Amino acid sequence: MKRRRRAFPIAVLAVFAVLLSACAGLPTTGEVKSGLALGDVDLPPDISQIAAGPLEGASPDEIVEGFLDAALTPADGWKTAREFLSPDLAETWRPGAGVTIDSGAAAREFTADVPGVGDGAQEGDVRVLLDQTARVDEFGAYTELSGDTSLVSFEVAKNDEGEWRITVASDGIILDAEAFPQVYRSYALHFFDQSWTYLLPDIRWYPRRGQIATTLTQALLSGAPSAWLAPAVRSAFPSDVALARDSVPVDTDKVATVELTPAALSLDPTALSRMRTQLEETLRSAGVTEVRMTVNVRDLNAGRATIESPRTETGTVVLTESEFGLYLGDEIAPYPGISQELVEIAASVASVEIAADDARAAVQLKNGGVYTVADGRVDQLDTRAGLIEPTMDPYGYTWTVPASDPRALTAWQSDVVPLEIANAFPDASSISHLRVGPDGVRLAAVATIGGQRWLVVAAIIRDQDRVPTELGPVHTVARLDGQALGVSWVGADDLSVLMDSDGNRVVLTQAVGGTGLFAAAPDTSISISGGSTSSAVRILDAGGVLFAQRGTTWQTGLSDVLVLGTHTGQ
Repeated sequence: MKRRRRAFPIAVLAVFAVLLSACAGLPTTGEVKSGLALGDVDLPPDISQIAAGPLEGASPDEIVEGFLDAALTPADGWKTAREFLSPDLAETWRPGAGVTIDSGAAAREFTADVPGVGDGAQEGDVRVLLDQTARVDEFGAYTELSGDTSLVSFEVAKNDEGEWRITVASDGIILDAEAFPQVYRSYALHFFDQSWTYLLPDIRWYPRRGQIATTLTQALLSGAPSAWLAPAVRSAFPSDVALARDSVPVDTDKVATVELTPAALSLDPTALSRMRTQLEETLRSAGVTEVRMTVNVRDLNAGRATIESPRTETGTVVLTESEFGLYLGDEIAPYPGISQELVEIAASVASVEIAADDARAAVQLKNGGVYTVADGRVDQLDTRAGLIEPTMDPYGYTWTVPASDPRALTAWQSDVVPLEIANAFPDASSISHLRVGPDGVRLAAVATIGGQRWLVVAAIIRDQDRVPTELGPVHTVARLDGQALGVSWVGADDLSVLMDSDGNRVVLTQAVGGTGLFAAAPDTSISISGGSTSSAVRILDAGGVLFAQRGTTWQTGLSDVLVLGTHTGQ
């Protein structure tokens, strides 16, 4: 049995995939093949990884190592990777079945078990121990894992030329965390909420340099929302409407033509307009600015549906000893019926969130009680012990939950009537933070599950009157190695988490359905608020100083701030 740690890649060359480099060697023979969709020209340039094929005389573990390295090169359906496989396996292997992501290629541990010596050895097994951190399923959905080790097995045999090749391997590819975003790129499928009011992003990952407009359209029409999001969203496309051909051409004006099956002819204008709007929002990340839907080349003349966009705030909610309101420029603009009441109890306030219509605030006092303030009136909402900071949704509900009892999640109506939310965090032992998303459909939280601290999301399921009734399945977004001090939404699909990690303050910017990025935060940071973009993120430190992020640094702003408040959905 042969056992060794993984060495460096056999041969990998990074090259920029720019147009000029392609012009030097244009083919003059062979069949004509379609190139990249024209709408892709405005996307960031890709860096392609070109892996080497099998080396003559390579050992079984070197063949497996080379096969794993070749996952960096998705060109022509992972043609280079197939060279490491036997002819039969090369025909049936499905690289698109998913991606296993590990912590680093250098940490892979190979074990070869090949009976026989020298030329007498004809077949054997190679096992690779991985520190798996995430996976992408066959539909492009990304899930972060707890970092447990996993064992991947391969069977190898010599071919007629005496060279080792892989004869048995699981479908899908393996990439390390650093290489993954070089090979795959994230895109957002968009689905409507149940009321046809908002379009919500559902992040998926697909190989770079493909016909992405076609890939996204196929995924939207023939696929389904991610399992955690599915209970709260819907698609405008009926099940009997499909693509009539396997391509979505994009012209020089960045107009995509989507040819549909004849079933689309029976749909009314409202359905068609929703379909077009859903498609245009989905294909925007592929450089498409307009969609034409056709049947038998005839334009369906679909309109565009009216959708609401979550409110965009340009200021920051702050409370000082003498003022409460929206801080913008050098002034703090008060909220009528709220500001005066909060200033009077400023020293007792622990957190504040302003409703979407600016007419109500959810307030937690330092004694733990939660109240609402509106029209100059303060109403007691929740007095249960151990409550975490409350959050509000765009429909006027205030959400509260005790830290030690995540299943006791409650949504309070504006008339102070509690609604118990079913199926709330069934596997969590505790919860520290809760934030409803800008659309009122997604709920983010920091919860302890299986002894580990996780950033999670779940869909809010509502009845026909938009009354929240239960949560959908909990989806783990990222495992947190430090104590969370605050959570906020940033834009449509990112979360910012302020953390204390071994005594250092850091901010994790984490995509829901994707990867995250850490950045240093001011030393004594205690709270964070989000916004429509990363430039709107604010941090408050223990000395009452407000910070705004400017590039890779934090710029100081207003001082003597007692509480950094939040807007609903941020």
